[in-house]
Amino acid sequence: MPTLSTELPGFCVAFAVGLLIGIERERNKGDGPGRAAAGVRTFILVALAGAIAQRVGGVGIAIGGAFVALAALASYRRSRSEDPGLTTEVAMLVTFLLGVLAMTALPLAAGLGVVVAVVLASKTTLHGFIRDTLTEQELHDALLLAAAAVVVLPLLPDRAIDPWNAFNPHTLWLLVVLVMAINAGGYVALRLLGPGVGLALAGFVGGFVSSTATIAAMGDRARAAPQWLAQCVAAALLSNVATILMLAVVVGALSPPLLRQLAWPLAAAAVAAALAAASMRWRRTAGAVDDRPVAPGRPFEPRQALIFAAIVSAILLFSAGVHRWLGDAGVAIAAGVSGLADVHAATASVAQLVKGDALALGDAGLPVFVALLANSCSKLLMAWLRGGRAFLLRLLPGVVLIVAAFALGLWWTAA
Repeated sequence: MPTLSTELPGFCVAFAVGLLIGIERERNKGDGPGRAAAGVRTFILVALAGAIAQRVGGVGIAIGGAFVALAALASYRRSRSEDPGLTTEVAMLVTFLLGVLAMTALPLAAGLGVVVAVVLASKTTLHGFIRDTLTEQELHDALLLAAAAVVVLPLLPDRAIDPWNAFNPHTLWLLVVLVMAINAGGYVALRLLGPGVGLALAGFVGGFVSSTATIAAMGDRARAAPQWLAQCVAAALLSNVATILMLAVVVGALSPPLLRQLAWPLAAAAVAAALAAASMRWRRTAGAVDDRPVAPGRPFEPRQALIFAAIVSAILLFSAGVHRWLGDAGVAIAAGVSGLADVHAATASVAQLVKGDALALGDAGLPVFVALLANSCSKLLMAWLRGGRAFLLRLLPGVVLIVAAFALGLWWTAA
């Protein structure tokens, strides 16, 4: 049977939620005849009414909810000529429901109360961001990402549909969503922080899209502005940190056991890349970073994500066929060939083979290393072609250190 000691915390949380939301509404209710009807006292009473209604039972909740809804409607009819918005009226209903919730799920009600207050207090910031900062293209891509994650992904079958147990539509689409989400996160960081943090941020963010492409871009910049050679090399090395992080995400999404096995090699490679980049950043030279504002663009390119999924699919089928023909050695060969183009796709194929029990967990480390080695050779070739000999020679030790650190971590794990 409920007692005072068990119910008092719920009433206290309801009071606190009403007070918090009421303070925010009181500060924005305005003055004069057109001011909002509900303030701090009203919201406290509404929240407590919800708690009392929950204590009374279903009839109390129905009566209290109907009264709050009618009161909110009357408030809106009175104030709609000055302010056609429904924010205060909806906040009253939400506060009542939070009061009801506080009696049965106290932590949840408290957390949601804080979130509601923050949303109400962020009116100026949210409106300014949506109207003045967010572009139509960015909104379109955000909706596209949401549709890919919450509409398409749940509809896809989460099982292999091929004879080799390697092609899983749900898993492959999850990779598409992850690629788009990571690229969007990097784009948001670049838009919010701007280019003032220098080439390091550009290199790190670019690494989530394509480390090889980022190295090529930094090579072009270093060739055009030799005084920024060290900073360009540091940015190129930071793109490898992003590559390692994304490798961890891809492997973890496909095969958590493989991620646990590769945790030390991946961590060692990431630390090596960060240390190599930091070493190059210390070699500052004279000059100034281009500090022009970042122009709005696309948070991500859906075609790139789909191409990535197509590459993974082709590699999965190729790897499964080679594995059946040549055994475990064939997987390493396939990973090396595909790693020349994309280490993430090659690693994803290995992880999917492990998930489908087509490759033993203990045999998966070598193909991943071969893919990383092949991809590193591809990056060095791109560095020489786009940045020249000086750029290559400064990038080479860092890339060698990354590969060596991964190999050492792999050996340590297997020992």
